[in-house]
Amino acid sequence: MGAKERYILLLIIDSLIVTFSVFIGYYILAPFFLQYTMPVLITTSIILLTSHHVFAYVFNLYHRAWEYASVRELMSIAQAVTASIIATYILNMLLFQTTFTRLMIITWMMHLILIGGSRLSWRVARHRIIGKSSNDNEMIRTLVVGAGKGGSLLIKQMLDTPTMNMLPVVAVDDDLAKQRMELAGGVRVEGRREDIEKLIKKYGINKVVIAIPSLSKTELNEIYEMANQENIEVMIMPNIDDVMSGRVEVNALKKVEVEDLLGREPVKLDSEGIEEQVRDNTILVTGAGGSIGSEIVRQITKFQPRQVVLLGHGENSIYTILEEMTMLKNNVDYIPIIADVQDKKRIFEVFKLYKPDIVYHAAAHKHVPLMEYNPKEAIKNNTLGTKNTAEAACKYHSRKFVLISTDKAVNPPNVMGASKRMAEMVVQALDDKCDTTTLVAVRFGNVLGSRGSVIPKFRKQIESGGPVTVTDERMTRYFMTIPEASRLVIQAGSLANGGEIFVLDMGEPVKIIDLARNMIRLSGYNEREIDIEVTGIRPGEKLYEELLDKDEIHPEQVYEKIYIGKAETKDIRYMSNSIEALLSNDDIKKKILEFIK
Repeated sequence: MGAKERYILLLIIDSLIVTFSVFIGYYILAPFFLQYTMPVLITTSIILLTSHHVFAYVFNLYHRAWEYASVRELMSIAQAVTASIIATYILNMLLFQTTFTRLMIITWMMHLILIGGSRLSWRVARHRIIGKSSNDNEMIRTLVVGAGKGGSLLIKQMLDTPTMNMLPVVAVDDDLAKQRMELAGGVRVEGRREDIEKLIKKYGINKVVIAIPSLSKTELNEIYEMANQENIEVMIMPNIDDVMSGRVEVNALKKVEVEDLLGREPVKLDSEGIEEQVRDNTILVTGAGGSIGSEIVRQITKFQPRQVVLLGHGENSIYTILEEMTMLKNNVDYIPIIADVQDKKRIFEVFKLYKPDIVYHAAAHKHVPLMEYNPKEAIKNNTLGTKNTAEAACKYHSRKFVLISTDKAVNPPNVMGASKRMAEMVVQALDDKCDTTTLVAVRFGNVLGSRGSVIPKFRKQIESGGPVTVTDERMTRYFMTIPEASRLVIQAGSLANGGEIFVLDMGEPVKIIDLARNMIRLSGYNEREIDIEVTGIRPGEKLYEELLDKDEIHPEQVYEKIYIGKAETKDIRYMSNSIEALLSNDDIKKKILEFIK
């Protein structure tokens, strides 16, 4: 039905209801109270009809999608009806000098019931007739986890939006008070989270949607595991506060990704302590266009620095983070600097010009097999670049210098890890010598979704139909999300006294082959459709990563998920000579591993 036909139909329905309700109301009351003449009743009905159409226009009763009617639409009807009755009552008093109170009350009640009922009938017709005409068997039978505000909104949206192609069948909630409760569309709460697997089988569920975005990672994993046994797709709705504020739509569902399952509960930062150090200061981030560097920029911006210097070697990545930050319009001055940390003169020029108070050194070559083929570049960028940047921080009196290191620096069998261990040693050596700057290193494992992470590689392999390549079935790695790693780096920097190697708690190590299997299932496939191929360990790779050497371990946390280690330090002159000797040696790969051991 078109808009014009709908308008005419509603106009006719309302006119009939309004006109005859006066007469029906009169005949209900006449035997007891009323002695009005027919001309008076006709005049009253005409006044009421005119008033109703005026207020129907004011409250927009004829241009609403009544098949989606809710409490808000019913309130509009109540306002329009009440206004028209009051207007008619006043005009009748002026014309006939008598009261119409009882008649107007009865008429008002009839209007609410009949006009409201006529509108709600559109919704009933849609669900009972139109909805049934679209074959429910073609809709995806869906179980909703959570029967609170988010779940109720989501179920209503599914029923009102056929394009979502989801039919809510049943809901679960851990709240005992909600059990057996009936939600929109007759969807019942029939159990708790532990009943998901049973309900999937009972109702032939094809999809599970989590309507509790605040679920812990452990709880999310439990739901995924239960659904995954039946090869069911699991999705999650956006944060309910974002939905209620209008920032996102309730139907903006996203698939549960491997990052959701591997990430841990967020650490509550010492925001006051960090803000005290950062506010109104100049922060310099090297490698600011990379995965970790750019996230440090995003996180540090929340603490209101005066200026953030975005230093990087690649112009495209620096341009990208600059554009993102500039769009925030947050009164922070962002300075894009294209520079190579290997260029000592250029780095010193930047430090002399901007005199940063805090430096986060994230620039590095991180790819283990590539650095095995390019050992000199690993030393130049990771070790010499760190030395140049740290010396500049000391010379121009930066308060803090934080090196982003890696778990691969522990007992390194590869050039990349060895170059980062040497970078840690440089930082420790300079901290002993430099009185004005506190220099520390922060060590952690793999970050989910970074450019060097295995996860983007697996995603591409799955998208292309496989196979997914794993180097060894026994291989394990530590993982954390980029935002979590960046927040903990900032927190560790605020705790620094000088010379420490801070180690982030990476949780339990994950078997890479299990990660591959999870990603295949999360992508909607199984191992018959996407093969896993074991290719053999690449040059420089370890089966297991470590976060601290046995001689470095200090078991007490200095902050939630942050430990501290103190390795043996060398003199900075010794370190400088060692770097020069390595760079001039033909067998650099062998010599750097010997040096570290």
